Amino acid sequence: MIKAVILSAGQGTRLAPLTKDRPKCLVEVLGKPVLGWQIDALAAAGVDEVVVVTGFQDHLIDEYLDGLNYPHMTFRTLYNPFFKVSDNLATCWMAREEFQGTCLLINGDTLFSTEIAKSLITAQSAPVTITIDQKDDPYDDDDMKVQLDGAYLQNVGKTLPMDIVTGEAIGMIRFNHAGGAAFAEVLERHMRQQTGVKKWYLSAVAELATERLVKWHSIKGHIWGELDDHADLEIAEKLLAQPQFKAA
Repeated sequence: MIKAVILSAGQGTRLAPLTKDRPKCLVEVLGKPVLGWQIDALAAAGVDEVVVVTGFQDHLIDEYLDGLNYPHMTFRTLYNPFFKVSDNLATCWMAREEFQGTCLLINGDTLFSTEIAKSLITAQSAPVTITIDQKDDPYDDDDMKVQLDGAYLQNVGKTLPMDIVTGEAIGMIRFNHAGGAAFAEVLERHMRQQTGVKKWYLSAVAELATERLVKWHSIKGHIWGELDDHADLEIAEKLLAQPQFKAA
């Protein structure tokens, strides 16, 4: 069985007023919520179960999932009651028991095709596999930059020095059973520290990288996007109008 955990607890204030009364994952692009585009791609890629970690206006996500009909896919939600004061490491911690077997961890604002999801699922096995893109344009301050060492991830973070950056993380990770257990252990350790609630989950992945548990999977040449602000919304409309995003 293949499971996907989607982190959708945030409001997405940079998309206001669209997110005044609904979470960012339910903002519509070309008539369909971001979450709907994600589920379409995951269903076509063979994912069996989707767990959405919710927070802001969680009942709207429950209602949306209740209205879906995918015969071979099940849906559940987990509520993060600390979404107003926590970052996404704490959101992952709420779902720490879900990272068993083959499991994908996906940011709630990442837009990706079925082909990208399939390629991650079928990538060479590793405890943790992080999906990256490698572009010719300069990386900006908002990119989640990565440093690679052969087949392994060496480091990941927004503030890495540009002279060591060799790609960017797109917000999709795959765990096998051992990798998921190791990730959950690191999350627990971070959440027992005073600063843990304000960390990104990729800081936990960076820690696992020091133990040579994280390999990388490039989707260079594939089209993907993320939805952070109104400029991204315009880009997403052009992105999702392309044929590969209509194949579900």
